Amino acid sequence: MTVQDLFIETYSALSANKVRSGLTILGIVIGISSVIALVGVGQGATSSITSRISSLGSNLLEVIPGAPRNAGPVSLGFGNATTLTPDDAAAIKKDVPDAAAVAAELTRRYQATYKGNNTNTQVIGTEPSYPQIRNVQIDSGSFITNQQEKTYAKVAVIGPTTRDNLFGTGADPIGKTVKINKVQFKIIGVTVSKGGSGFNNSDDAFYIPITTAQRYLAGSASITAVDVQAKDQNSISAAQQEITTLLLSRHRISDPTQADFNVLNQADLESSLSSVTTTLTLLLGAIAGISLLVGGIGIMNMMLTTVTERTREIGLRKAIGAKSADISLQFLVEAIVLTFLGGAIGILLGWGIADLVTSFGVVTASVTWQSVLLSFGVSALVGIVFGFYPASRAAGLKPIDALKYE
Repeated sequence: MTVQDLFIETYSALSANKVRSGLTILGIVIGISSVIALVGVGQGATSSITSRISSLGSNLLEVIPGAPRNAGPVSLGFGNATTLTPDDAAAIKKDVPDAAAVAAELTRRYQATYKGNNTNTQVIGTEPSYPQIRNVQIDSGSFITNQQEKTYAKVAVIGPTTRDNLFGTGADPIGKTVKINKVQFKIIGVTVSKGGSGFNNSDDAFYIPITTAQRYLAGSASITAVDVQAKDQNSISAAQQEITTLLLSRHRISDPTQADFNVLNQADLESSLSSVTTTLTLLLGAIAGISLLVGGIGIMNMMLTTVTERTREIGLRKAIGAKSADISLQFLVEAIVLTFLGGAIGILLGWGIADLVTSFGVVTASVTWQSVLLSFGVSALVGIVFGFYPASRAAGLKPIDALKYE
């Protein structure tokens, strides 16, 4: 039997019952499209998280309040904002030799208004060194100065999303006055977009002098974080240890496990989150793989039914000289063609679903050629694995018994 004859026979056999063939293919389509879409979403989430962490700044350490001492068994381990003070930030600047830059941070959410437009956004009280540490670039205007911090100036730098929400897309807000929690602030700058979404989107934020935030908004001298930039990549661990030792001493804590602060390492955070998203991607892929397995079982079921229906045909072919290998190959090719067609349609559908998810702005799904080629390979493998038994059963039929079959 030539290759051409093989495919002609396959087309004839599959087209003889289009509805059954279509429903069988549908199972593979659902399985492959699920794998493509879910793995794409998982990979996109991983890339997005990694990119967002990297955009926070290079060689970054962040000191945040931890579980306060004597918090009792109900403590959630995150503490409160009163465990860190501006004096802690000043001490880190002075006494941590591996710290290149330090900025205290006081972040709260407030309602901001301008001529009838309003938005609820994060307001970050910070210091002039903040852009260097957190990789914030200025698109227009300028950032907070030391003089403005010393004089409690009511000035603000805003992110592009905040600008668009309050002033209109692409508007020039420099020099205009907005109200944050009913306190007037003059806009002096707009940051370059980093991209992002969600609760802590850096594009949707106000940046004001930390002294101003403490006096006019928070009414408290406490801070929510200390951002530290290590001198270089090799200094991160040393700086982390120096900060920990310093703050334990300042807070009079002898047992490090009772520390009322946490020092977060950017590299550790990125590694941990990447591990979580990778696990999530594998889990999503496994869930989608179950539907692919069900599709494979559907292929086997159809092929077994086909073998039963074509028993007399098989017997006739064997009686006139067809070899068992030819019969086996015929049914195996039919199974592979079904899964291959289902795989091709599933890849296109999965790619479309991934693009649809991206268009909603939830996450940028990432469909790679590796996953596409893998899906093609998996669909062919499913055809071989689940088509092998029906093909073997067909090849094993005896001509006499097959011809007697009613």
